Amino acid sequence: MTDTLFGGPTLPPAYPERAAWGTAPKLRAWQQEALDKYLSTKPQDFLAVATPGAGKTTFALRVATTLVDSGVVNRICIVAPTDHLKRQWADAAAKVGLAIDPNFKNSDGRHGQGFIGVAVTYAQVAMKPMLHRARTEAAKTLVILDEIHHGGEALSWGDGLREAFDPAVRRLSLTGTPFRSDTSPIPFVEYSEDKEGIRRSKADYSYGYGSALRDHVVRPVIFMAYSGQMRWRTSAGEEMAASLGEAAVTKDVTSQAWRTALNPQGEWIPAVLSAADRRLSEVRHTVPDAGGLVIATDHEDARAYAGQLKRITGQSPTVILSDDAKASSKIEEFSDGDSRWMVAVRMVSEGVDVPRLAVGVYATSTSTPLFFAQAVGRFVRARKRGETASVFLPSVPPLMGLANSMEAERDHALDRPRNEDEDGLFNPEDSLLDEANREEKASDSLTKGKFEALDSQAAFDRVLFDGGEFGTGGDIGSEDEQDFLGIPGLLDADQVGVLLRQRQAEQQSRRKKGPAGPTSAPGVPDHRRLMDLRNELAKSVSAWSARTGTPHGMVHNKLREVCGGPAVAQASEDQLKARLAKIQGWFVGRK
Repeated sequence: MTDTLFGGPTLPPAYPERAAWGTAPKLRAWQQEALDKYLSTKPQDFLAVATPGAGKTTFALRVATTLVDSGVVNRICIVAPTDHLKRQWADAAAKVGLAIDPNFKNSDGRHGQGFIGVAVTYAQVAMKPMLHRARTEAAKTLVILDEIHHGGEALSWGDGLREAFDPAVRRLSLTGTPFRSDTSPIPFVEYSEDKEGIRRSKADYSYGYGSALRDHVVRPVIFMAYSGQMRWRTSAGEEMAASLGEAAVTKDVTSQAWRTALNPQGEWIPAVLSAADRRLSEVRHTVPDAGGLVIATDHEDARAYAGQLKRITGQSPTVILSDDAKASSKIEEFSDGDSRWMVAVRMVSEGVDVPRLAVGVYATSTSTPLFFAQAVGRFVRARKRGETASVFLPSVPPLMGLANSMEAERDHALDRPRNEDEDGLFNPEDSLLDEANREEKASDSLTKGKFEALDSQAAFDRVLFDGGEFGTGGDIGSEDEQDFLGIPGLLDADQVGVLLRQRQAEQQSRRKKGPAGPTSAPGVPDHRRLMDLRNELAKSVSAWSARTGTPHGMVHNKLREVCGGPAVAQASEDQLKARLAKIQGWFVGRK
């Protein structure tokens, strides 16, 4: 993008004005640049990749109105993942003068008079592709494929989309997450071979989270990670215990410790919900209508978390269950109100567009990049400059890696080897709309049948922001935790970074002074301080390993090579500090 685009008085990067969803009269700089490219190339297919919250809907509707006004098309078909999103699209289109029918059913055959087109789901198209093909052929049709990555959900979905919309005059594909954890090709997306022979999706226009953050189009996200001690019983009757996110454990142990933490009967969830509510109270000092969202794994947990929030806040939260016929109206009521909390089940969160959401609790064991990006996307939509988002999550390597790579650009890759473990515990992209519209009994049996959660304790671990890590941990309710929960709710990204570094320095200063206790004679190493430094280094190495895919041992060896000194167990306090400083530098791009 050019300086002129960003500097022009009528094309601010963000906040053209506080317009309704998808209806801003002035375009942001990226939207105008993408529109200019679209109009100059006049493509049949165009893939626009823009981070959640950047304004894909506004861009698409401007394309639609331009094509309708110029006579290029006279019918519009919008394809969305969920029924709720169909209605959101219809409402947004109506505000710019386009009448879209979101209530169209396949059995209707034709849409009602007065509408220029319909909004349907991917599942609807897959059920009757020839019906939609006939409708596409009957008029000059623009097809808008929202979150097009869902088009590769199943062979029948992809085939159905191709059959239905191959005759379209124009196809505009949109996504905020242009990648899938499988290798199913996405219809109407162009793939090009890279130097390794892997075919990758090729966007016609891309606008990533990093660019949107620099332009103040989206909010900066502060990730608040919580660890703690977990205890559970395996299916074989063996009692196990581990620290959540502990580096030196297997994936199975991490998985079961994670599930133990999310069990509503333990102490981890109530402690984290209480911390998140304190954070929400801090944000509401400057953003009075700020709201929070808890993303749960299943219906049973969602109801239990809602009960705990009611005990914590004295208010009943809004609960969005996938089999609730009133889910859309509940979402709209919450969006228009000022109540504190909403609880939703897993992928339903993709259909939740509530700009006032500022605090989230990631209380699910799903860890695919697609799901994580969509979930975090619920909190990044900026309304005015300075709003921040805070997401609370378990301190486990898969999530730490995803949080640390928020700004990474991704493409959908075909031909790559399939790693059974690469997606974490579950793949939410299997039968996506089934997940969004029914209770997941199979997943429930997987998560709850193989072990029994016995006990969980929570502890504040660290804060992740902009690829860096801050904080040295602390007990629930401690000054160390409050330092970060009390960060003001209105801060620019640069101010967030400065404040986090300041809070970390204060924590480290307090730790150096230490509590009253046994003192060592001069020259005698402080074993407590050494243990704290080893634990802190282990967490940082684990996070770097998750981010880069480098084994822990290789990370430790590289640190020894660069900084000198013996293995961790024999390293001095100064040597451990040097390694910590070095790896923290890696997180922020210093070599």
